[in-house]
Amino acid sequence: MEPIVIIGSGLAGYTLARELRKLDQAVPLVIITADDGRYYSKPLLSNALAQGKTADQLAGAFAPAMAEQLNAEVLVFSRVEDIDPVARSVRAAQRVIAYSKLVLALGADPVRPQLAGDAADSVLSVNDLMDYARFRERITGTRRVTILGGGLIGCEFANDLSHAGHLVDIVHPALYPLDRLLPEAAAQDLQRGLAGVGVTWHLGHTATAVNRAAAGYAVTLDDGAVIATDAVLAAIGLRPRVTLAQAAGIRAARGIQVNRLLETSAADVYALGDCAEVAGHVLPYVMPLMAQARALAATLAGTPTEVVYPAMPVIVKTPACPVAVATVAGEVAGSWQVACGEEGVCALYQDEGQDLLGFALTGKQAGQRQALARQLPALMP
Repeated sequence: MEPIVIIGSGLAGYTLARELRKLDQAVPLVIITADDGRYYSKPLLSNALAQGKTADQLAGAFAPAMAEQLNAEVLVFSRVEDIDPVARSVRAAQRVIAYSKLVLALGADPVRPQLAGDAADSVLSVNDLMDYARFRERITGTRRVTILGGGLIGCEFANDLSHAGHLVDIVHPALYPLDRLLPEAAAQDLQRGLAGVGVTWHLGHTATAVNRAAAGYAVTLDDGAVIATDAVLAAIGLRPRVTLAQAAGIRAARGIQVNRLLETSAADVYALGDCAEVAGHVLPYVMPLMAQARALAATLAGTPTEVVYPAMPVIVKTPACPVAVATVAGEVAGSWQVACGEEGVCALYQDEGQDLLGFALTGKQAGQRQALARQLPALMP
């Protein structure tokens, strides 16, 4: 029997393998990864600096231990060059590996800012454990860090860097942070919370250039202002990795398109995690990934199982101002009902009948997220 092959050793790939082994101990399993194959949880990368954690300390296990735990062959530093859905094989590590089922757990790439300047190539991003190691090394002994992007990851890193003793500037094109997730009142509460721990905001602006300076770097903004900094971190979004799938004739749009069985347009090829567009949804969060891994493991073990998404609140790791947000289900028209107080913001998104469709909570109000989540419709029943 040819093995099940998983491309990717991030949280999606390894979680799927673990879930599969709960159901089938014997099926041959090969995991191919372009990096060193250490197991870690990607969400931990944005709150590890203040804890003084190194990359090795964040790794739960190295590749040989994962191979033993999973009874799998783990091929590290092996980039898949192409997929042949007709021959049912992949080419990697100077080998052609046949598969019975193929799973794409390819993840996503950070969106790179379009910048001028002689130090544009020195802008960092943190998308995996090796990136984190490089970033941590770069900022050791420095004082100022500039973050490009005030979304979820940018705000989490800003909070973490501030608590680690750094002075942080955030450059964000919208007039308030997390503008794609939060109503204005909740976003402004987050803005104040981070300002309270020393974050300087540059809202309504973008960076146009990064140049080397006598000490560190100079970040030029679209209004001509210049920020002196020791390091620059880009956190402006993620783009699902679809190129490998598209080259094999597998359909992709925002992500690799799959149905609720996580099947791609190619027979016996599946996708999950940050690279996947599941029935139109692209949700680069942990809870959807876990739901996908459990469903796909059952399918691979012989019981076809559609993925189900309950309401899944997102917790933003910003202790300076805790935030919980549940995205609005579907395209149902509604409006925000916002209440602000000393304990934070409680913003409820309701339809005309006052049924709850989503929420955004800050401060102590975030403590009611589980009770409110029970009132929400399922994102994908």
